[in-house]
Amino acid sequence: MKLGISTYCLVDKLRGGEMSVLDVLEWAKEHRCEHVELVPYGYSLVDDGELAERVRRKAEQLGLELSNYALPANFAHESDEDFLAEVERLKGHVDLLAAMGIRSMRHDVVAFTIPQEEADITHFEKNLPRIAEGSRLIADYAAERGIATNIENHGWGVQHSDRVQRVIAEVNRPNFRTVLDIGNFLCVDEPPLIGVAKNLPLASIVHLKDFYYRGADQNPGDGKWFRTANGNFLRGSIFGQGDLPVRSLLKLIKGSGYDGYLTLEFEGMEESREGTAIGLDNVLRLWDEA
Repeated sequence: MKLGISTYCLVDKLRGGEMSVLDVLEWAKEHRCEHVELVPYGYSLVDDGELAERVRRKAEQLGLELSNYALPANFAHESDEDFLAEVERLKGHVDLLAAMGIRSMRHDVVAFTIPQEEADITHFEKNLPRIAEGSRLIADYAAERGIATNIENHGWGVQHSDRVQRVIAEVNRPNFRTVLDIGNFLCVDEPPLIGVAKNLPLASIVHLKDFYYRGADQNPGDGKWFRTANGNFLRGSIFGQGDLPVRSLLKLIKGSGYDGYLTLEFEGMEESREGTAIGLDNVLRLWDEA
Protein backbone atom coordinates (compact mmCIF):
# COMPACT_ATOMS: atom_id res chain seq x y z
CA MET A 1 0.00 0.00 0.00
CA LYS A 2 1.24 3.47 -0.89
CA LEU A 3 -0.51 6.38 0.82
CA GLY A 4 -0.70 9.83 -0.70
CA ILE A 5 -2.95 12.79 -1.35
CA SER A 6 -4.69 14.49 -4.21
CA THR A 7 -3.67 18.10 -4.70
CA TYR A 8 -7.42 18.76 -4.53
CA CYS A 9 -7.14 18.36 -0.74
CA LEU A 10 -5.53 21.81 -0.65
CA VAL A 11 -7.44 23.38 -3.54
CA ASP A 12 -8.50 26.37 -1.44
CA LYS A 13 -4.84 27.19 -0.78
CA LEU A 14 -3.98 26.72 -4.46
CA ARG A 15 -6.84 28.87 -5.71
CA GLY A 16 -6.17 31.52 -3.09
CA GLY A 17 -2.49 31.77 -3.94
CA GLU A 18 -1.39 30.73 -0.45
CA MET A 19 0.34 27.64 -1.82
CA SER A 20 1.70 26.60 -5.19
CA VAL A 21 1.55 23.06 -6.52
CA LEU A 22 5.27 22.81 -5.66
CA ASP A 23 4.41 23.78 -2.08
CA VAL A 24 1.78 21.03 -2.00
CA LEU A 25 4.38 18.46 -3.04
CA GLU A 26 6.69 19.58 -0.23
CA TRP A 27 3.79 19.52 2.26
CA ALA A 28 2.90 15.99 1.18
CA LYS A 29 6.46 14.78 1.68
CA GLU A 30 6.57 16.36 5.14
CA HIS A 31 3.42 14.41 6.04
CA ARG A 32 4.77 10.98 5.08
CA CYS A 33 3.09 10.71 1.70
CA GLU A 34 4.64 8.39 -0.85
CA HIS A 35 2.77 9.77 -3.84
CA VAL A 36 0.65 12.69 -5.03
CA GLU A 37 -2.19 12.79 -7.52
CA LEU A 38 -2.29 15.93 -9.66
CA VAL A 39 -5.71 17.54 -10.11
CA PRO A 40 -5.17 20.77 -12.05
CA TYR A 41 -7.43 23.15 -10.15
CA GLY A 42 -5.68 26.28 -8.93
CA TYR A 43 -2.85 25.59 -11.39
CA SER A 44 -2.45 24.37 -14.97
CA LEU A 45 0.24 22.19 -16.49
CA VAL A 46 -0.97 21.36 -19.99
CA ASP A 47 -0.39 24.93 -21.17
CA ASP A 48 2.65 25.63 -18.99
CA GLY A 49 5.52 23.35 -19.95
CA GLU A 50 7.94 25.13 -17.63
CA LEU A 51 5.76 24.52 -14.57
CA ALA A 52 5.15 20.92 -15.62
CA GLU A 53 8.90 20.31 -15.75
CA ARG A 54 9.38 21.99 -12.37
CA VAL A 55 6.69 19.72 -10.88
CA ARG A 56 8.35 16.66 -12.39
CA ARG A 57 11.76 17.64 -11.04
CA LYS A 58 10.40 18.58 -7.60
CA ALA A 59 8.66 15.22 -7.22
CA GLU A 60 11.82 13.42 -8.27
CA GLN A 61 13.90 15.46 -5.83
CA LEU A 62 11.51 14.67 -2.97
CA GLY A 63 11.21 10.99 -3.82
CA LEU A 64 7.46 11.34 -4.43
CA GLU A 65 5.67 9.37 -7.12
CA LEU A 66 3.23 11.27 -9.31
CA SER A 67 0.66 8.52 -9.20
CA ASN A 68 -2.17 9.90 -11.31
CA TYR A 69 -3.53 12.95 -13.12
CA ALA A 70 -7.26 13.66 -13.01
CA LEU A 71 -9.25 16.04 -15.16
CA PRO A 72 -12.82 16.75 -16.26
CA ALA A 73 -14.02 15.58 -19.66
CA ASN A 74 -17.30 15.09 -21.49
CA PHE A 75 -17.87 12.82 -24.48
CA ALA A 76 -21.68 13.21 -24.47
CA HIS A 77 -21.80 15.68 -27.36
CA GLU A 78 -24.44 15.68 -30.06
CA SER A 79 -22.15 16.92 -32.84
CA ASP A 80 -19.20 15.02 -34.26
CA GLU A 81 -17.20 18.26 -34.27
CA ASP A 82 -17.58 18.83 -30.51
CA PHE A 83 -16.91 15.16 -29.76
CA LEU A 84 -13.71 15.05 -31.80
CA ALA A 85 -12.55 18.37 -30.30
CA GLU A 86 -12.87 16.84 -26.83
CA VAL A 87 -10.90 13.78 -27.90
CA GLU A 88 -8.12 15.98 -29.26
CA ARG A 89 -8.09 18.06 -26.07
CA LEU A 90 -7.58 14.95 -23.95
CA LYS A 91 -4.82 13.71 -26.23
CA GLY A 92 -2.96 16.90 -25.35
CA HIS A 93 -3.14 15.92 -21.68
CA VAL A 94 -1.87 12.42 -22.50
CA ASP A 95 1.11 14.02 -24.24
CA LEU A 96 1.74 16.07 -21.10
CA LEU A 97 1.81 12.93 -18.95
CA ALA A 98 4.14 11.18 -21.35
CA ALA A 99 6.56 14.11 -21.05
CA MET A 100 6.29 14.10 -17.25
CA GLY A 101 6.63 10.34 -16.86
CA ILE A 102 3.18 9.94 -15.26
CA ARG A 103 1.65 6.56 -16.04
CA SER A 104 -2.00 6.99 -15.08
CA MET A 105 -4.79 9.39 -16.03
CA ARG A 106 -8.37 9.63 -14.83
CA HIS A 107 -10.74 11.45 -17.15
CA ASP A 108 -14.43 12.01 -16.72
CA VAL A 109 -16.71 10.83 -19.51
CA VAL A 110 -19.73 13.11 -19.01
CA ALA A 111 -20.17 16.52 -17.46
CA PHE A 112 -19.88 16.39 -13.69
CA THR A 113 -22.95 18.59 -13.14
CA ILE A 114 -26.07 17.59 -15.05
CA PRO A 115 -29.80 18.14 -14.44
CA GLN A 116 -31.40 15.47 -12.30
CA GLU A 117 -33.61 14.35 -15.18
CA GLU A 118 -30.50 13.60 -17.25
CA ALA A 119 -28.99 11.36 -14.57
CA ASP A 120 -31.34 8.45 -15.25
CA ILE A 121 -30.49 5.18 -16.98
CA THR A 122 -32.17 6.25 -20.23
CA HIS A 123 -29.77 9.13 -20.71
CA PHE A 124 -26.84 6.92 -19.75
CA GLU A 125 -27.77 4.36 -22.39
CA LYS A 126 -28.23 7.12 -24.97
CA ASN A 127 -24.77 8.53 -24.24
CA LEU A 128 -22.98 5.19 -23.84
CA PRO A 129 -21.84 4.83 -27.48
CA ARG A 130 -20.11 8.23 -27.38
CA ILE A 131 -18.71 7.57 -23.89
CA ALA A 132 -17.25 4.24 -24.99
CA GLU A 133 -15.89 5.53 -28.30
CA GLY A 134 -14.20 8.53 -26.69
CA SER A 135 -12.73 6.48 -23.86
CA ARG A 136 -11.49 3.85 -26.32
CA LEU A 137 -9.77 6.45 -28.51
CA ILE A 138 -8.00 7.96 -25.50
CA ALA A 139 -7.08 4.56 -24.05
CA ASP A 140 -5.52 3.49 -27.34
CA TYR A 141 -3.62 6.76 -27.71
CA ALA A 142 -2.39 6.48 -24.11
CA ALA A 143 -1.42 2.81 -24.48
CA GLU A 144 1.05 3.75 -27.23
CA ARG A 145 2.75 5.96 -24.63
CA GLY A 146 2.68 3.45 -21.77
CA ILE A 147 -0.15 5.20 -19.91
CA ALA A 148 -3.23 3.69 -18.28
CA THR A 149 -6.56 5.53 -18.38
CA ASN A 150 -9.43 5.34 -15.93
CA ILE A 151 -13.04 6.20 -15.38
CA GLU A 152 -14.08 7.21 -11.86
CA ASN A 153 -17.45 6.90 -10.16
CA HIS A 154 -17.66 10.68 -10.42
CA GLY A 155 -20.73 12.69 -11.41
CA TRP A 156 -24.33 11.51 -11.41
CA GLY A 157 -24.18 10.25 -15.00
CA VAL A 158 -21.71 7.43 -14.24
CA GLN A 159 -21.48 7.31 -10.47
CA HIS A 160 -23.18 3.95 -9.96
CA SER A 161 -21.01 0.85 -9.77
CA ASP A 162 -22.99 -0.88 -12.53
CA ARG A 163 -22.54 2.05 -14.91
CA VAL A 164 -18.79 2.11 -14.30
CA GLN A 165 -18.65 -1.61 -15.03
CA ARG A 166 -20.72 -1.15 -18.17
CA VAL A 167 -18.40 1.55 -19.52
CA ILE A 168 -15.29 -0.55 -18.82
CA ALA A 169 -16.86 -3.54 -20.57
CA GLU A 170 -17.85 -1.45 -23.59
CA VAL A 171 -14.42 0.16 -23.91
CA ASN A 172 -12.77 -3.26 -23.59
CA ARG A 173 -9.17 -2.16 -23.34
CA PRO A 174 -6.64 -3.67 -20.89
CA ASN A 175 -5.28 -0.23 -19.93
CA PHE A 176 -8.73 1.21 -19.14
CA ARG A 177 -9.91 0.56 -15.58
CA THR A 178 -11.38 2.56 -12.70
CA VAL A 179 -10.28 4.97 -10.02
CA LEU A 180 -12.47 3.65 -7.22
CA ASP A 181 -13.73 6.37 -4.89
CA ILE A 182 -15.13 4.85 -1.72
CA GLY A 183 -17.37 7.84 -0.94
CA ASN A 184 -18.78 8.90 -4.29
CA PHE A 185 -21.29 6.06 -4.49
CA LEU A 186 -23.25 7.88 -1.79
CA CYS A 187 -23.79 10.79 -4.20
CA VAL A 188 -26.24 8.54 -6.05
CA ASP A 189 -27.37 6.81 -2.83
CA GLU A 190 -25.61 3.51 -3.50
CA PRO A 191 -24.27 1.98 -0.26
CA PRO A 192 -20.47 2.34 -0.35
CA LEU A 193 -19.80 -1.18 0.89
CA ILE A 194 -21.78 -2.57 -2.05
CA GLY A 195 -20.27 -0.28 -4.67
CA VAL A 196 -16.72 -0.85 -3.46
CA ALA A 197 -17.11 -4.63 -3.27
CA LYS A 198 -18.47 -4.75 -6.81
CA ASN A 199 -15.78 -2.60 -8.41
CA LEU A 200 -12.65 -3.50 -6.44
CA PRO A 201 -11.59 -6.11 -9.03
CA LEU A 202 -11.55 -3.33 -11.65
CA ALA A 203 -9.68 -0.75 -9.55
CA SER A 204 -6.28 0.60 -10.47
CA ILE A 205 -6.30 3.32 -7.77
CA VAL A 206 -8.45 3.80 -4.66
CA HIS A 207 -9.62 7.23 -3.50
CA LEU A 208 -10.34 7.60 0.21
CA LYS A 209 -12.77 10.21 1.53
CA ASP A 210 -15.44 10.57 4.17
CA PHE A 211 -18.83 12.30 4.30
CA TYR A 212 -21.39 13.42 6.80
CA TYR A 213 -24.80 12.11 5.73
CA ARG A 214 -28.31 13.32 6.58
CA GLY A 215 -31.58 12.11 5.16
CA ALA A 216 -33.70 14.25 2.86
CA ASP A 217 -36.07 15.06 5.73
CA GLN A 218 -33.20 16.14 8.06
CA ASN A 219 -32.06 19.46 6.60
CA PRO A 220 -28.83 20.26 8.50
CA GLY A 221 -28.87 23.98 7.75
CA ASP A 222 -25.94 26.11 6.62
CA GLY A 223 -22.56 24.75 5.62
CA LYS A 224 -21.01 23.07 2.59
CA TRP A 225 -23.82 20.56 2.22
CA PHE A 226 -24.93 19.31 -1.17
CA ARG A 227 -27.74 17.05 -2.29
CA THR A 228 -27.51 13.50 -3.57
CA ALA A 229 -29.34 12.33 -6.66
CA ASN A 230 -32.32 11.50 -4.44
CA GLY A 231 -32.28 14.62 -2.29
CA ASN A 232 -30.29 13.46 0.73
CA PHE A 233 -27.60 15.71 2.26
CA LEU A 234 -23.82 15.17 2.11
CA ARG A 235 -20.88 17.20 3.37
CA GLY A 236 -17.20 16.34 3.25
CA SER A 237 -15.55 15.41 6.53
CA ILE A 238 -12.12 14.59 7.87
CA PHE A 239 -11.42 10.97 6.99
CA GLY A 240 -12.46 8.74 9.87
CA GLN A 241 -14.78 11.30 11.47
CA GLY A 242 -17.78 11.15 9.14
CA ASP A 243 -20.60 8.70 8.57
CA LEU A 244 -19.03 6.35 6.05
CA PRO A 245 -18.19 2.86 7.41
CA VAL A 246 -14.52 3.52 6.74
CA ARG A 247 -13.22 0.76 9.00
CA SER A 248 -15.29 -1.83 7.15
CA LEU A 249 -14.32 -0.33 3.81
CA LEU A 250 -10.60 -0.44 4.58
CA LYS A 251 -10.95 -4.00 5.83
CA LEU A 252 -12.69 -4.91 2.57
CA ILE A 253 -9.99 -3.26 0.46
CA LYS A 254 -7.11 -4.76 2.43
CA GLY A 255 -8.74 -8.20 2.47
CA SER A 256 -9.09 -8.15 -1.31
CA GLY A 257 -5.31 -8.12 -1.65
CA TYR A 258 -5.27 -4.61 -3.12
CA ASP A 259 -1.81 -3.19 -2.54
CA GLY A 260 -1.68 -0.14 -4.78
CA TYR A 261 -2.13 3.58 -4.34
CA LEU A 262 -4.45 4.90 -1.64
CA THR A 263 -5.17 8.57 -2.37
CA LEU A 264 -6.79 10.76 0.25
CA GLU A 265 -9.26 13.44 -0.83
CA PHE A 266 -10.25 15.97 1.83
CA GLU A 267 -13.35 18.04 1.01
CA GLY A 268 -14.44 19.21 4.45
CA MET A 269 -15.13 22.60 6.01
CA GLU A 270 -12.16 22.40 8.37
CA GLU A 271 -8.89 24.18 7.59
CA SER A 272 -7.60 22.09 4.71
CA ARG A 273 -4.03 21.41 5.87
CA GLU A 274 -5.23 20.34 9.32
CA GLY A 275 -8.09 18.28 7.91
CA THR A 276 -5.80 16.53 5.44
CA ALA A 277 -3.12 15.83 8.06
CA ILE A 278 -5.61 14.32 10.51
CA GLY A 279 -7.09 12.28 7.68
CA LEU A 280 -3.69 10.88 6.74
CA ASP A 281 -3.02 9.87 10.33
CA ASN A 282 -6.43 8.18 10.50
CA VAL A 283 -5.85 6.26 7.27
CA LEU A 284 -2.55 4.87 8.57
CA ARG A 285 -4.04 3.97 11.95
CA LEU A 286 -7.19 2.35 10.54
CA TRP A 287 -5.31 0.51 7.78
CA ASP A 288 -3.11 -1.09 10.41
CA GLU A 289 -6.22 -2.08 12.37
CA ALA A 290 -8.06 -3.47 9.33
